[in-house]
Amino acid sequence: MSKIATLEIDGNKYEFPIIKGTENELGIDIKALRGATGGVTTIDPGYKNTGSCESAITFLDGEKGILRYRGYSIEELAEKADFLEVAYLLIFGELPTAAQLEKFDKDIKEESHVDEDMKKILDGFPKSAHPMGVLSSLTSALIAFNPGSVDVDSEEEMYGAIVKILAKFPVLAAWTMRKRKSLPLDYGDNSLGYVENLHKMMFARPNQAYEANKIVNDALDKLLILHADHEQNCSTSTVRIVGSSHAGLFASLSAGISALWGPLHGGANQAVIEMLEAIKADGGDTAKYIAKAKDKNDPFRLMGFGHRVYKNFDPRAKIIKKSAEEVLGDLGIEDPVLDIAKGLADVALKDEYFVQRKLYPNVDFYSGIIYRALGIPTEMFTVMFALGRLPGWIAQWREMRLRKEPIGRPRQIYIGENYRAFKAVSER
Repeated sequence: MSKIATLEIDGNKYEFPIIKGTENELGIDIKALRGATGGVTTIDPGYKNTGSCESAITFLDGEKGILRYRGYSIEELAEKADFLEVAYLLIFGELPTAAQLEKFDKDIKEESHVDEDMKKILDGFPKSAHPMGVLSSLTSALIAFNPGSVDVDSEEEMYGAIVKILAKFPVLAAWTMRKRKSLPLDYGDNSLGYVENLHKMMFARPNQAYEANKIVNDALDKLLILHADHEQNCSTSTVRIVGSSHAGLFASLSAGISALWGPLHGGANQAVIEMLEAIKADGGDTAKYIAKAKDKNDPFRLMGFGHRVYKNFDPRAKIIKKSAEEVLGDLGIEDPVLDIAKGLADVALKDEYFVQRKLYPNVDFYSGIIYRALGIPTEMFTVMFALGRLPGWIAQWREMRLRKEPIGRPRQIYIGENYRAFKAVSER
């Protein structure tokens, strides 16, 4: 017998079914609430207790520190798969066969050219423009060069749109950084793998041969995998709700980029480095800032520690911590900001105050360290996050459209003025 939840309002009882997910998650299905009760709705600012959809893409258990894509643990995927395999898994539901992966890679490379007119749009931005604003605009501009709407019931058209954005997005991201650094635009090299090509497009110099660094590229590959999806977060929910109006894939992704831009979401790793820079400017005394973080009367907040969802250690941080150490060791970088970061992390992993509260370094902390070590400008950190999150956004948009979900239309509780008669301006 299926479970039900009973709600009593003014002596009247209403029953609602309880649905159960494959990982035994329970949710009260309140679709009929407003109609059954004659207008009663719920209020849940931040949607912390509200499920917006049923999804088969990502499972996250914050209390246990579990993250899985399509049933596969993030630990196994980061160790054994590459980013393109994970992208295919998220979007299409299964890990690709060798033949499918080869075709996927080939099709992406064939679509990697970006229309020359896109350069004119890029040229219109000043160098001071934030890269996320530039990336969002360029992604939206792709619509002009691909004006036809995608028939979501056509596997061929859906696949074509997916391949196009996976191919062009890294180019746009790399161009965004190169403009900021006054470097000529690079078109990449189709003989390279997806992540290695991204690195080349970002860092290749016109007067010297590009040399790949396996440790660096492996770290980038892992970072992109770890960021590839994270259930119904702010940007993902934005992509789904924009797409629910039947807006196209590129428009929905552009909206997701804008949502990711915020410092409480994708901008968190940028905030980590800005915090470390501030500590350095104040003399670099980590003990002082550890004490400030412990002082409940001090407004200082230690960025990159703890997580809104994970109530234990962020499983992604465990994976990328090792990569961060490998990158720093291989590049031999001497940077006082990174020394401060390592000092803070060492304290947080041992100090009783942080251990008891489970305020461990999260993925944003370590990703910020890696990006800085690679020479990626701080303002580009969120762009790197978007590159990783791209397949998750695509998967969520595709799932929402294939499930034919209704247009998103949240309710509200009105707290404004009651009816007021209009007064002429002479009477006010």
